[in-house]
Amino acid sequence: MTLTILYQDEYVVAIDKPAGLLVHRSMIDRHETQFAMQILRDQLGQHVFPVHRLDKPTSGVLIFALSSEVARALTEQFTNKHIAKTYFAIVRGYCPDSGRIDYPLKEKLDKIADKKARQDKPAQDAVTDYECLQQFELPFAVGRYQTARYSLVKLHPLTGRKHQLRRHMAHIRHPIVGDTTHGDGKQNAFIRDHCGLVGLGLTCSEMTFSHPITQNTLKIRCQFDIRMSALIEQWGLGLDELKQLTGPTAS
Repeated sequence: MTLTILYQDEYVVAIDKPAGLLVHRSMIDRHETQFAMQILRDQLGQHVFPVHRLDKPTSGVLIFALSSEVARALTEQFTNKHIAKTYFAIVRGYCPDSGRIDYPLKEKLDKIADKKARQDKPAQDAVTDYECLQQFELPFAVGRYQTARYSLVKLHPLTGRKHQLRRHMAHIRHPIVGDTTHGDGKQNAFIRDHCGLVGLGLTCSEMTFSHPITQNTLKIRCQFDIRMSALIEQWGLGLDELKQLTGPTAS
């Protein structure tokens, strides 16, 4: 596998992570043999340092540092919420035009990977802004509904909690399609079997942050997730219209 590099200089490299690829080795997915960190290291011929994560089923912009010093500086930006992130998701139902989800999340610990972590942590503040870009209705009965309704939404997480976007959209009753943990099983099966979307309908399309050395603003974008764009085009929204809604792609 060769990863698509969106941006690279002597300090920072950004890639377009495919859906289904882990960022690094994990006790949770012991059977996996490919990881973005190792693939990129071999591709560049040098060590890379992860500064944030994308869930395995989420595609999109993933940032690495090329030294431990730069990694610390970038990690501090993530910790202090100085990095702006834009995601797109396909969700169940007709989502409201826009809004803010301010709903604290209690960290969900994995029995294996987090067995040494504190088990009684209080819920942490978690905030997500959302905007509905397009609504779709398909003439198929799914579950108790006579038709299948979906929305394309733009998401801006203002905090970075584990599975925040998936849990927040489920909280407002518009779960992201393909989410096997927080989503709608009947809708997931319909989307997979009848529409061809395999996996989670969530992608990180853009990140904006200060370069840790030059202090210049970096805005890194990637192409819209090919699986999601194929599904949306199938539902009647053309690629040109999609680009207008999601913005231009650039590196």
